[in-house]
Amino acid sequence: MGGKLSQLWKTSDQKQSEGKLILPGQLDAEDEIANYASINGGDSATPCMPGAGILRRSCVNCPTCQGTGRIPREQEKQLVALIPYGDQRLKPRRTKLYVCLAVTICLLMTSLSIFFLFPRSITVLPAGLNASSIGFDVNTTSIYLNMTNVLNVSNNNFYLVTAVQLDIEVLHQSLVVGKTTVKTLLNISPLQSGQIYYMVASIISDDNTYLIWDKHKCSSALLLPCRGTLTCTYLCHLEQVAFEDYQYVDCRGNATLPHPLYRRPP
Repeated sequence: MGGKLSQLWKTSDQKQSEGKLILPGQLDAEDEIANYASINGGDSATPCMPGAGILRRSCVNCPTCQGTGRIPREQEKQLVALIPYGDQRLKPRRTKLYVCLAVTICLLMTSLSIFFLFPRSITVLPAGLNASSIGFDVNTTSIYLNMTNVLNVSNNNFYLVTAVQLDIEVLHQSLVVGKTTVKTLLNISPLQSGQIYYMVASIISDDNTYLIWDKHKCSSALLLPCRGTLTCTYLCHLEQVAFEDYQYVDCRGNATLPHPLYRRPP
């Protein structure tokens, strides 16, 4: 009987000594950890107490609160709260879908921008002589020639192109006999064409040409090389398009009808 009482007394002492190992704040921390669960209803975290023996070797202290579960109030706005690795906030749904969709939209917009904004050629094609008037000066054996020409301009781009200036030179036997500069403001719509009318006054001071036209009473025609440069602007960019043509001029009765377009033979 005395042995049983001593054993019970010893057992109660052991329980009291084991209870003394638990620190004052450990019970509250243990309750918080046991009741802790992820926001999305995950499993509760396994308690990891400083005096847990074997469990202590498999746990590490939180780098923020050093295992106490609390941080100083003065450091509340300086320290970062930890989120469990399995929290669904770190794994938003359809992330790959959103990323692929964003990349696809960016590639599509880039491709369309390149397709519509890529500069294309501006086609300049002389349409020939529209009207002409010719005069003769017997004293200087010179020929005064006024030609009105037509220039076709085609816009192959998907944006507006503006023709701002036209420079023209007329040659006779490799000499410049007439030149002009036309300040124009022709707006050509996307994928559309426009026409520019310009007049060039030329003076041909060549005795042979004067004698041929005067002797044959303008029975022959004259082929004059014509070269020019058209200046266009689009998308804050300036571009110059050069062209070359040959004008067929017939002085009979100061003809004003358009004539066939002659070009340099290959």
